[in-house]
Amino acid sequence: MAPTPTPASLRARPEDGDAVTLRARLRAGALTAQDALRACEARIDAVEPWIHAWVDRDPQPARARAAALDAAPGGVRAHPGLLAGLPIALKDLIDTRDWPTACGSPLRAGRRPARDARIVERLLDQGAVPAGKTVTTEFGYFQPGPTANPWNPAHTPGGSSSGSAAAVAAGMVTLALGTQTAGSLIRPAAYCGVWALKPTFERYPLDGVQGLSPSMDTLGWMARSADDLELLRCALDRTPWAPLPPVNTTQRPTLRWSLTHEWPLMSPEGAATFHAGLQRLREAGLSLQEWVLPDAMKGLFDAQRTIMAREAAQTLAVELRDHRDQLGTALQQLLDSGRSVSDADDAAARALADTGRRTLDALLADCDALLVPGAPGEAPAGLTATGDPAFSRVWNLLGRPCVQIPGLLGPHGLPVGLQLVGRCGQERALLSAAKAIGHCLTLTA
Repeated sequence: MAPTPTPASLRARPEDGDAVTLRARLRAGALTAQDALRACEARIDAVEPWIHAWVDRDPQPARARAAALDAAPGGVRAHPGLLAGLPIALKDLIDTRDWPTACGSPLRAGRRPARDARIVERLLDQGAVPAGKTVTTEFGYFQPGPTANPWNPAHTPGGSSSGSAAAVAAGMVTLALGTQTAGSLIRPAAYCGVWALKPTFERYPLDGVQGLSPSMDTLGWMARSADDLELLRCALDRTPWAPLPPVNTTQRPTLRWSLTHEWPLMSPEGAATFHAGLQRLREAGLSLQEWVLPDAMKGLFDAQRTIMAREAAQTLAVELRDHRDQLGTALQQLLDSGRSVSDADDAAARALADTGRRTLDALLADCDALLVPGAPGEAPAGLTATGDPAFSRVWNLLGRPCVQIPGLLGPHGLPVGLQLVGRCGQERALLSAAKAIGHCLTLTA
């Protein structure tokens, strides 16, 4: 193996570009689908030995798909799909015929699904070129895989969408699918310094996607810009695509911000960086008004944990009964605790969640979005844990769309996330506000 590269060389480079730029080059005929895939494979070969983002990337299916796109009449330029020729990574909870789907567990090792998940079918209809499967934690819970953070390989990339976040952050792909039940998109994206969209609950089908908690499991994705997130949203919605509006210096989003009830779980460095980020946004001209979460929302953190544990115990009941010794300790503990949740406790948690949704919707009626922390701080050192999803649990329980916005660095030079929470079904508006915030962070960096 070559000498260990510097962390800076493991992160995405300017020449890696983003999905919108790559798409423009493909549409202009400056690149073929095979050119784009070769560049993707070259970058993977260069950095994967240190990042370990992929669990299976047999190149033949992707190469065959790219070649077919180029060989079709008019080539990739003539394909009607919004994603024609774009390589994309898929979290290993998502069924694919071309690669096994092991769900991060030895129980599923080598499992070859008979058909693609519905979301993969949509990607293929849009001309995307899946490049392989990325590492997930065990069944989307806490037991980590081998993936390292491209900002510093001695630190976790977060989870459970570990490989997807790292693959985007390292410049291996411009787009990657993941899932979230507690904080599995927002947290790893925050730790790896990339953009992520956790859409409105139930907006996209989960057929063929391994779940953990059906009332909260949500498909989402990571990218290198807000416009990339919007491009993939339009592709999956099968709607026309237009870039997000340019950032307007006179018409800025109306924002509220909150420390949230989980603020005591912030690290001192994370807290200082969050406040510094707010100040940078004010200096850039954004109007920010603090919102103190009402007492009615105090129990939502525990409500999320209660519902998730009970549903996980139901989802993985057979695995717990027949293969307990092959499950990680943390997952065993979750499932055991879920089996002990009473009907009354479950009902109380769900009633509180309903109250929280009404409370949040009332707040968002007179502002564009709510700005909150995305993670407790910088990515923790070590690869034996994936960090705390504390700052995503509540918003995932409430089912509202969330965007992770990169641009802040903590005292150790690692990313610190900002999370933007929006209205149900208003992903484009939320992404527009997020783009403005990202722009302002760049202006004041």
